[in-house]
Amino acid sequence: MLHSDWLILMGVGGFFVIIGVLGIFFGKNEEHGYYDSLGNRTDVREFLEHQPERPEFGALRIGGWLAVVVGAVTLIMGNIFWFWGAAIF
Repeated sequence: MLHSDWLILMGVGGFFVIIGVLGIFFGKNEEHGYYDSLGNRTDVREFLEHQPERPEFGALRIGGWLAVVVGAVTLIMGNIFWFWGAAIF
């Protein structure tokens, strides 16, 4: 495997990890901002019961975790190819 091949794989993995962590934090901040703004309203039933559920916040966190897992797997693959390729050549 060429030197640039595993570097590209590791770069993509790092990118996915960074995007995933940003998605997780953005989802948490958006959820807190939404429910904190509901606390100032007169009808706080949704604030207390979180009904109806808002799927956007959970979707951002789940997508973030999926991106972190995909990024970690590609980083591990890049490291394996790096060490395996260094041992062969």
